[in-house]
Amino acid sequence: MTPQNLMLLPLSTPKLSIGCPILDHCLGGGIPCNSITELVGESGSGKTQLCLQLTVRAQLPPSHGGLGGSSVYIFTEFSFSFRRLQQLGNLYHASYPNLIRLEPLEDIYVRGVHDAQELIHVLGDIEAFIAIDHTRLPVKLIVIDSIAALFRSQYQTTPADLKRRSEMFFNISGTLKGLANKFGLAVVVTNQVVDFIGPHDGVNGVRLGNLESLDTSGRRVSPALGLAWAHCINSRVFLARHEQSVMVNIHNAPSATICSQTHRTFHLVFAPHLAYASAEFVIRKEGLVGVSR
Repeated sequence: MTPQNLMLLPLSTPKLSIGCPILDHCLGGGIPCNSITELVGESGSGKTQLCLQLTVRAQLPPSHGGLGGSSVYIFTEFSFSFRRLQQLGNLYHASYPNLIRLEPLEDIYVRGVHDAQELIHVLGDIEAFIAIDHTRLPVKLIVIDSIAALFRSQYQTTPADLKRRSEMFFNISGTLKGLANKFGLAVVVTNQVVDFIGPHDGVNGVRLGNLESLDTSGRRVSPALGLAWAHCINSRVFLARHEQSVMVNIHNAPSATICSQTHRTFHLVFAPHLAYASAEFVIRKEGLVGVSR
């Protein structure tokens, strides 16, 4: 086997399908295991919807785009959307009655955390939980929704606090990557955006990924947590939304009505060995679905 032949071998990393060929194509087949994938976007962009969708799809066998495993879902803000998860579980059970059990939520383990230090503690518990192997299906997906909420007010902007924050970033990401590699997991984290004011050549003059700037709802934004966190993840997906006013003619109405229409776009900002890709999508009862252009 020569080095040239090794380069021709296909990558064998398992991937978790989103369930939509258009969006899976942007990711080279789906969410990869053994790494950290970040979903970044403003509130209402579809981040949590996609995470919930993935926790149910993970239970499908690999032959149907799943990982044949259960999920751990860590939420850090608001209340967890059990109702939406139940709706997705019922829909997927109806579509795959022989592959997803009647109560798919029994294979999704949910835990709330309030700060970064608690997350480190919980991740240690998760490693012991996975190693004991008490679950019906092996844990194959960890979701953290959202990582930015843990650092919103805990750290100040002093040099000492920024250093402590960066150390915590590397601690969390190192633990997650260790779990991903040890147990063959997919790890998905969500991140928020902040308004960006600066030059057009990236963040502080440094371009990270395939896009010169991120735009959503008419705002120029950048992912929260800055460059230090960007170096902790393997892949970044940006979910953008834009409101557009359209004229709609209603039957028997004296004049056209102006309605607001939401356009959503899925951008692969960076990922190992993948070029930039994007696709429009909509959110339906079954989750995120790409739209052919």
